[in-house]
Amino acid sequence: MKYAHLGDLHLGAWRYQKMRDLSTKAFLTAIDRCIELNVDFILFTGDLFNTSLPSLDTLKIVTKKLKELQDKNIPVYTIAGSHDFSPSGKTMIDVLESAGLLTNVCKGKVNPETKELQLRFTIDRKTGARITGVLGRRGLLDKTYYENLERESLEREPGYKIFMFHTTISELLPEHLAMMESQPISIFPQRFNYYAGGHIHHPTKKEIEGYGTITYSGALFPNNFQEIEKYGHGGFYVIDVDHGFPRAASQHVEWIPVKIAEHIPLVFDCTGKSPDTVASEILTQLERDVTNCIITLRLKGTVHHGKAGEINFKDIFEQLYIRGAYFVLRNTAKLQSEEFEEVRINENTENIEETIIAEHLQQTSFLEQGKEKQLTHDLLIALNTTKQEGENSADFQARIEAGVSRLFEVDEKG
Repeated sequence: MKYAHLGDLHLGAWRYQKMRDLSTKAFLTAIDRCIELNVDFILFTGDLFNTSLPSLDTLKIVTKKLKELQDKNIPVYTIAGSHDFSPSGKTMIDVLESAGLLTNVCKGKVNPETKELQLRFTIDRKTGARITGVLGRRGLLDKTYYENLERESLEREPGYKIFMFHTTISELLPEHLAMMESQPISIFPQRFNYYAGGHIHHPTKKEIEGYGTITYSGALFPNNFQEIEKYGHGGFYVIDVDHGFPRAASQHVEWIPVKIAEHIPLVFDCTGKSPDTVASEILTQLERDVTNCIITLRLKGTVHHGKAGEINFKDIFEQLYIRGAYFVLRNTAKLQSEEFEEVRINENTENIEETIIAEHLQQTSFLEQGKEKQLTHDLLIALNTTKQEGENSADFQARIEAGVSRLFEVDEKG
């Protein structure tokens, strides 16, 4: 048995079309690689899209590729990620599942007597592998699912078992993300053969006693400047299970890189340099073949005899594009002029939202804390939307108002 584990593509996350194109290409390339490797099935651990309402062009590309997998008898099993939901709780995963292009394995019921969440397994017809999992929600709002999860029946289930998750696990966090809010591994049921994780964009694989192999596949393609700078590209896992399956299964887990374009990083210290000198020295340091490369420029320090805004980035970019660079990104968060004090910001926008929400919770007694936090997240999602293709302004406004009204359970008549 052989299968693939992909996650966190966030199609549509990049505001630059050329980077969106690379993200889409990463998806197509990864699926083609899975087909070449003759996998039996594919796991996708959430956040295929960056929004619950992806563009029609993106949706068309994805559905066409999923149909190709269907024609080749390669099932796709998935869970919803933290970016997949609309304010009403709907997700494009439901649409794709209704079309028969994938299967959402987060299925079960709540026991009316014990209030426990009882998950059921989806069984892969070809291999007999048993798959289940828990969906992800922003701000660790999925925590209550795990708190109420009935684990005993899951642990008793025989056969080769896979648990899919989209949450933050303390034991799997890399050092640079160690301060993120997280949950312990003990929230998971034990005795599964493979735990397929999403949400954390850092490829991670660990063996933990009582649990087995636990992984984050990392983002299939970097989602922002920081991820491009740190990782350069994304990838996915392929899990090859030997013939001893299911009684004494041993497995080989390999991370497969998906390198769509070469990446050239440059961190440049501007301290003591004039704006003209900065521009000249950056181009000097990039005197190499940059054809079809992504270039990240991180500038730091204090500009001398001038202002940071006087650095001629337009000329730098033009020169690099003339020489064939695919795309150039810059980050000046740690760059300042002599006249100003440094302003430090958190570059992770999702963490900024979490911090601000946490600081202002319970300023009124309108709702209890957990419901207030979830409502705030849902409002942010409801208001963070754009016009759909062919939608006029009046319909756009009406759709937003309807979404917000549903959150507050407002009667439209009054």
